[in-house]
Amino acid sequence: MTVGATFHERPGISEARSQYYGRLAEKSARPLWEVLSSLVTPVPRDRTNAAIWRYREMRPLISEGAALITPEEAERRVLILENPGLPGSSQITQTLYAGLQMIAPGEIAPSHRHVASALRYVMEGEGAYTAVNGERTVMRPGDFILTPSWQWHDHGNPGGSEVVWLDGLDIPIANFFCTSFAQHHPQTTQPVDHRAGDALHRFGMGLLPLEYKLDGISAPVFAYPFERSQGALQHLQESGQHNAWHGIKLQYSNPATGGSPMPTISAFLQLLPAGFQGKSYRSTDATVFCVSSGHGRTFVGDTELAWETNDVFVVPSWQPVRHEGEEESILFSFSDRVAQKALGIWREEYLEAGQEPAQANV
Repeated sequence: MTVGATFHERPGISEARSQYYGRLAEKSARPLWEVLSSLVTPVPRDRTNAAIWRYREMRPLISEGAALITPEEAERRVLILENPGLPGSSQITQTLYAGLQMIAPGEIAPSHRHVASALRYVMEGEGAYTAVNGERTVMRPGDFILTPSWQWHDHGNPGGSEVVWLDGLDIPIANFFCTSFAQHHPQTTQPVDHRAGDALHRFGMGLLPLEYKLDGISAPVFAYPFERSQGALQHLQESGQHNAWHGIKLQYSNPATGGSPMPTISAFLQLLPAGFQGKSYRSTDATVFCVSSGHGRTFVGDTELAWETNDVFVVPSWQPVRHEGEEESILFSFSDRVAQKALGIWREEYLEAGQEPAQANV
C-alpha cells in the first residue's frame, strides 16, 4: 500500500482487527482508517441527483393540493421538490430546500418569521403580494423576492388569479447548525407602515439614505422586479457581451454592500441567446434552476434535461454542466455559493472538451 492510499481505499480486515473494532464500538469509538476514504474524498461526492420537475406535470398537483387544504391549515401550502438522491430529507440539494407555493384569490398565508432565509421567484399569475417588515410588494412573474432571516413576512392574494412561485430556503443549513427558531406574528397579517416600493427607492437606485448605517447582513431591498433585471440582460445581449459558458449571466446583489442579497444563498439570472450552445463548466455549489422563459436543454454529465418555461431542475456539485437554448431563454438559479465563498471552500472550473480546464478558480 502506498503512503496516503487510505484516502481512496480501506485497509484490509483481519479477525484481530474485527474484534478490536468491536471493542471500540462498545466504547462509542471507531478507527479513523476504516472511514477515512469516505470522510476525506479526493473530489466532492454529492448525493444530489441531476433531476427535473416539469411544470406541466406539477401544476395540476398544485391545484389539487389547493382544493384539499387552506394556507391557514397548512401554514404554507407548498409542494416540496425533494431530490431523488435525498429521499425523506425535504431537500433539493444537501444544503438547500425548494418548493412550489400557490396562493389563490382571497387567500392569506399568515405572518410568521424564522431563522431560515428564504427567496421567492414568481412563476405564474399576478395580483398577490408578499409583505416583509411592514412593506408589501406586488408579485409579478420573474420577480425575485427575499424574506431574510428572522423578518416577519406574509402573503396574500386580493387579485383574481392564482399565483405560483418557487420557494428557496437554507433550512438544511439552519438545521445543520441546530439554530432553527420560528414564531407566529400576533396578527394574521403584519401592520403595513411603509409605502409599496419604499425599500427599492431608498436603496435600489444606486443611492443610499444619508443616515443609512449597515444593519444586518441581508439586503435592505427585498424585491427585485423582473422588468429591471430583464432589461439589463437584454441590453448586454444587444451589446454582444456573451460568455461561451453561461451566455449572459448576472448575479443579484445587495445594493448596500455589493455582495450577495443573503449570507447563505446566491441568486443569478442568465440569458441564453437563441441557438446558444454553451461550453462545459462545473463548480462546487449544487445549483437549482427555474426556467423563466424559453426552452432548451441542459447536459449534466451524461444526463440530458430538456426544459421549458417554469420547469425546475437541479445540478449537483462538481458535475460538468452545459446549456443549450433552442430559443432565447432566461434561467433563474440559486445556490449556496456565497456561504462556500465565506468559508473559503468554493471552486469552479471552465472546461473545454478533451482539454485541461480553461480556467480554474480555487
